Amino acid sequence: MATKLGIPVATIEKRRKLFETHFLDLFYLMNIEIFGYKRIDFLIATEKGLSVPIAKKLLKIKEVVYVGRSIGEPTIDLRTELIVTGNGQLLELLEQVKAMDGVKDVVWSEIVEVVGSKGSVPPEIIDLL
Repeated sequence: MATKLGIPVATIEKRRKLFETHFLDLFYLMNIEIFGYKRIDFLIATEKGLSVPIAKKLLKIKEVVYVGRSIGEPTIDLRTELIVTGNGQLLELLEQVKAMDGVKDVVWSEIVEVVGSKGSVPPEIIDLL
């Protein structure tokens, strides 16, 4: 790329680092299915203003890898991603979360097939930046 643009490699590296630092969230997602695990989402309705305390409790569960507060759907306050080995473990975790003070309801969801992926930001939006 440096040769094509006629600029030093150090300039390319510095600009790449700047771009990564300020504009990208980089992460890797392990393909856990090949090891017999699956990713499950819990969509949690809370009450009594306890979303944040419940989220902190959820993060103490070893199978929980992500907790985010949600807006839009009035019955979903938290989205939690978990890694489980099977339906037995899923049921145990579901019951554990439902028993937490302030949890009104929990539904779960699992991606069973990725139909497609277009990247995180459409090129048309990137062109406007």
